[in-house]
Amino acid sequence: MRSPRLLFTSESVTEGHPDKVCDQISDAILDLCIGRDRMARVACESSVKSSDSWDWVAVYGEITPLPGEREVRDVVRAVLTDIGYTDPKYGASAKDSEIAVRLTGQSADIDLGVSQRVVQAAERKVGAGDQGMMIGFACDETAEYMPLTVHYAHALCRRLADVRKSGQLAYLRPDGKAQVTVEYCEGKPVRVDAVVVSTQHDDGISHAQIVADVKAHVIEAVIDAKYLDGGTKYFINPTGNFVIGGPLGDSGLTGRKIIVDTYGGVARHGGGAFSGKDPTKVDRSGAYAARYVAKNVVAAGLADRFEVQLAYAIGVAEPVSISFETFGTEHVDEEVIERLIRQHFDLTPAGIIGHLNLRRPIYRQTAAYGHFGRHGDSGAFPWEQVDLAATLAAGAGLPGPRAAVPSH
Repeated sequence: MRSPRLLFTSESVTEGHPDKVCDQISDAILDLCIGRDRMARVACESSVKSSDSWDWVAVYGEITPLPGEREVRDVVRAVLTDIGYTDPKYGASAKDSEIAVRLTGQSADIDLGVSQRVVQAAERKVGAGDQGMMIGFACDETAEYMPLTVHYAHALCRRLADVRKSGQLAYLRPDGKAQVTVEYCEGKPVRVDAVVVSTQHDDGISHAQIVADVKAHVIEAVIDAKYLDGGTKYFINPTGNFVIGGPLGDSGLTGRKIIVDTYGGVARHGGGAFSGKDPTKVDRSGAYAARYVAKNVVAAGLADRFEVQLAYAIGVAEPVSISFETFGTEHVDEEVIERLIRQHFDLTPAGIIGHLNLRRPIYRQTAAYGHFGRHGDSGAFPWEQVDLAATLAAGAGLPGPRAAVPSH
């Protein structure tokens, strides 16, 4: 018989992690292109690597219309500077980086599948930009409808950046990671069992100082004290030294942190990365739509925990399948949930892009600390809205959407 108690772990990384640097570069270039031409087609990849004598960034992919190479390089340097890579000793230098740009236009064959217009019920619809499966998830563990493990992992990494940039812990450097293990009892989080934080730092800082500062100014500033107890284990820079970091310590590549970007391993993943892709790519827009569906279902009180899968074929507007899992937490019949999803959500690429207003430069801000359960510069990301929760609740015969759970 399965124990009613279990441990689950999720991780996040800071904006200075080499893979996240690449995600931010790719999405900053997407923002450049879609800000200039809202119909731009963008599939942009980036790589970074440094040595003691050179810093190298590569930007490559397919973009229509093509941006100028000089402005691409300007975007790359701006991203590196914003993150804090301004000195070679940190692992990369924005000013000194060699930036290789290798971009072509979008494939004519892909464009054919995306752009062909199919008349269905007097409505013109755009086909999906690729085949694939996208997963959306929501649960009632936090006010953001996210799993507590990944919620805290992201919050720890954001806090590392905040105390570094504010000067509170000025000896920190951009690279870092966090990992949180939560103990669950009968499906509900009851305590934090372990916290792992690894943060890059200046040379000459004692391990004891880093441990004390990170525990006091990062961990205890983020994690609600009710989840911490005498049995909580702390692993802060467990190797003892983390001076060499960023692209000097590890190469980076767009799209290698897909579990960090989504639900911390709590939900399944369709496999596609997000960053550098315009919204005709359903890897991105379909995943955003699936999150939007799942969050509204949970906010409406139809289920406490909900995972939905959408699947698409290239050039075809309607999903080829919609399936979901309530994990036994549903409060109405699953047939009712399916009916309401099909009735109230337009899950064609054109419907998603239009309803969520995705043809605008909002993407770089998604590229660190997760795409879900957080806000953008101008408020909630559109896929985080729960504007259909009341409609779903009414359609299911429930008294109204549930109140948000307390924020952690």
